[in-house]
Amino acid sequence: MTSRFQRLGETGRPQVSLSVDGLPVTALAGDTLMVALLANGPALRRSEFGDERRAGFCLMGACQDCWVWTADGERLRACGTEVREGLQILTTQPEAVWNRA
Repeated sequence: MTSRFQRLGETGRPQVSLSVDGLPVTALAGDTLMVALLANGPALRRSEFGDERRAGFCLMGACQDCWVWTADGERLRACGTEVREGLQILTTQPEAVWNRA
């Protein structure tokens, strides 16, 4: 699989392991989720409105194009969230679960 981003420098930082849609992904400490996802694949996520692949738009947190979710359902902006060891990311929105207590 061809990645959208190619790392040219700063390769000496420690590696961070996370998962994206259940698959292992490595990033470097200090990377954002967007950099990690696009350095490991061709797109960030699928569009909610069709089969189009999205790669982010503004890259600075002003648009709504880079939302991803944690396995717990927390919504994150991939362009502004730093990777963390063991993070489990989903690129499609998980089903909402309502507490009916």
